[in-house]
Order: sequence, then C-alpha cells, then structure tokens
Amino acid sequence: MNLLNYLIPFAAALGLLILIHELGHYLVARWCGVKVLRFSIGFGKPLLAWRAGRDNTEWVLAAFPLGGYVKMLDEREGEVAAGELHRTFNRQSVYRRFAIVAAGPLANFLLAIVLYWALFVGGVEELRPRLALVEGPSVAATAGVRDGDLVTAVDGEAVHSWQELRWVLLRHALDAREVVLKVRTADDVEAVRPLNLAGIAIDDDEDLVVRIGLRPWRPLIDPVIGQLVADGAAARAGLREGDRFVALGGEALTSWGELVERVRVAAGQPLPAVIERGGARFEVTLVPDAAEEGGERIGRIGVAVARPPLDDRDSLFAVVRYGPIDGLAKAMRQTWETSVLSLRMIGRMITGDVSWKNLSGPVTIADYAGQTAQLGWSHYLKFVALISISLGVLNLLPIPVLDGGHLMYYTIEILKGGPVPERIMEIGQQIGLVLLAMLMAFAFYNDISRLISG
Repeated sequence: MNLLNYLIPFAAALGLLILIHELGHYLVARWCGVKVLRFSIGFGKPLLAWRAGRDNTEWVLAAFPLGGYVKMLDEREGEVAAGELHRTFNRQSVYRRFAIVAAGPLANFLLAIVLYWALFVGGVEELRPRLALVEGPSVAATAGVRDGDLVTAVDGEAVHSWQELRWVLLRHALDAREVVLKVRTADDVEAVRPLNLAGIAIDDDEDLVVRIGLRPWRPLIDPVIGQLVADGAAARAGLREGDRFVALGGEALTSWGELVERVRVAAGQPLPAVIERGGARFEVTLVPDAAEEGGERIGRIGVAVARPPLDDRDSLFAVVRYGPIDGLAKAMRQTWETSVLSLRMIGRMITGDVSWKNLSGPVTIADYAGQTAQLGWSHYLKFVALISISLGVLNLLPIPVLDGGHLMYYTIEILKGGPVPERIMEIGQQIGLVLLAMLMAFAFYNDISRLISG
C-alpha cells in the first residue's frame, strides 16, 4: 500500500504530461491538414487500442509508459496514395513542420501556466518566509540574520512564502553575488541583511537554504498531549490528553520538537518520563513502538501535539492569492523563470559549476510525486507544473531524437534554403541516442545513490 502511495501519483502525473505533450503535436498537425495515423501513450506492445475520428486514427495505450508519440502520414515510412500526398508530414512547409514539432513542448508550458494560474487565483496556504539560523557559523549569521526575521523582499523582489524565498535565493546563487534581504524583525522593525551568495555550492546532497545557514522559523510548542492513539505506547502507559511532558529519558523537555527527537531514536527502548497532570507530577516508563519511515526504523508513542494557538498559526502560515489577471501574469512569469533556471542549471552542469547529482530520474520523481500528493492537492499540482516545465525544456534541447533536435534541423533548413542531408540526420540520430542514454544512466545512478544513502 505504501508503494501505491507513490506509484499512483507518479503514474497520474506522468500520464497527464505525456497526454498533453502529444496532444500538442496532434492538434497542430490536424490544424495543418496532416493525417494522423496513431496516437500512442507509451511504447511497445499495445495494451489497449481503438480507432476513432474522421481519419480513423488509432488510439493506443502501450506497455512501456515512459513516453509517447504521434505517428503521421509520411512518404519516408511507406507508400502514400496520390490523393493523400498533400496530407503527408514530409510535404508540409518547413514552417508547418516546425510548428507541429514545437507544439508538444509548448503544450507542456501551457499546462504549467494553467496549473499555476488556478493555484494563484484559488489561493494557497503557504509557510511564511520567517527565518531561523542553523547552528554554527554561516553566511546568514555573518549577514546579521536573526531568529524571527520575516523576509519581505530580496533585492527589491517581493517574497510572500518560504517556497518563493528558496526559489529567489536559488536564482541568485547561480549568479554567485551578494543580495539584500529586506526583513521585518521579531520586534516589528524593518531592516536589511546583506547576504553574500558567492561560493555557495549548489549540490543535491544538501538544501541550498541550509547551506546558507537558514531554516524555517518555528515557535516553541509545549510538549502537551493533544490526542492519543488508542493502542499506542503512551495510552498503554496510562497517559491522557492534556498531560505535559516535563522530562524524558532523564533529561528535561522544553518543546514538542525535543520530545519527537528523543522518541524517534528510541524504538523498543524503555524511556523514563516525568509527566505533569493537574499541577501534580508522576513518573511512567514508555517503550516507543517501532515503525518504518523512508526505510528508517523510528520510534513512536502514539501522541499528537495540542493545536497551537491561532496567533501562532498566523505567524507561521499565510494564504497567498492573486486576482485572475495578476494570477495569469504571475503564472506566466513563474513558468518562464523556471524554464530559464532549468536551462541555466543544465549549462552549469555541462561546465562543471553545478554537480550532476542534481539530475533526477523516475525513481526520485516518483518519490516527490508521492510526498507532494500526501501533503495535499496544492503541493501536488505545483509538482506537476514543475515537471511539465522540465519536460518542455528537456524536449527543446538541440539533441537529435528529441523535439529540439528536429527544430534544430528545421532552423538550419530555413537558414540554408534546403533540407539537411539524410546522412547527416542519420548520424545525428545515433549521437542523440547515445547522449540520451548517458543522461538516463546519470539519472538512474543518482536515483540509486539517493536510495542507498537514504
């Protein structure tokens, strides 16, 4: 069941992205008058097939789901009746062929814009960009960042959420320069923090924001039981809702976070606890139950925190919402900036300035799909939008066998006034297959490394 929690969101996202991509090719091909013979989601043996439409197009769901294709009438792939020559792909003008091929990636960008627009207009509850320092020396500490600082802008660009802050800092880290954080302190005073991002490495092994020395601010929550699991370790020990932990494992407790940390590392081990109830204190011994989380054995006692006061929640979260026009502008900008950043990251990987560890394959993508789906619809839709952009960017790379490789040939054809020789295209296809295989190998290697390292 745990595996299905990842596979189902991954399959749903992948299926949608492939469908939208191929629909882009299909619709523009039909608009240009080209006959479509087959529309396939997946490769290999058809699992489900039927024919429909004016041209009796074959619609296929195939066995290998990592991709799809639209097969069009083409003289290079077999004889064509004289009455249908005008409907072949190869006889279309170079501009029409360019439009048909470009329509797939553009459809992915359009999907991202629609998803972002729906989220921005509908409103999303986001974690506020309120800062806390990680322990030890850091760039953030040198900049004078203080616990509780609420970021309102980075270099004049307004920031409304923690995700926006991470995104803006990543963009500026690629430029390796100093940025100015405009903040409102815990004392409600406006201040600036000059943050020097030069020398901050972008590596998948550690979150960029953590490298800078930042983490989301959290209020100290009292270790008071809000809910009990009926058969949990705490219930078996006689604890009740409203009980407050004073000490655990021989050490005093000051926050719910400390309680969680000590329980997680003590699966199956007896933990002496001091409990306060109605002004009186007493001792019990808890034995945390063992549980699996992300392949790790952790301890749980079956308790949930009492709901924090409303003012604490308001200090942590904010609903980010835009009007329809502003939301559309924001969605288009988000899609554009994500595309540009993706290209810059690829360029930095090629030059060696950014680690190839940042390249992810289907295993990591499935992991993120499952995690975001469990967090809620808004997180999952943002994930789908991000992957849709990545798919669009990947397909526009000038690598033969990808859409971008065909667009490169058509661009050359426009500039030189004639098609690229068939022999050159054959060699390009072979090179493209090798490059694509290398990219997939890197991605799978990174996936396996992440699984092994946890």
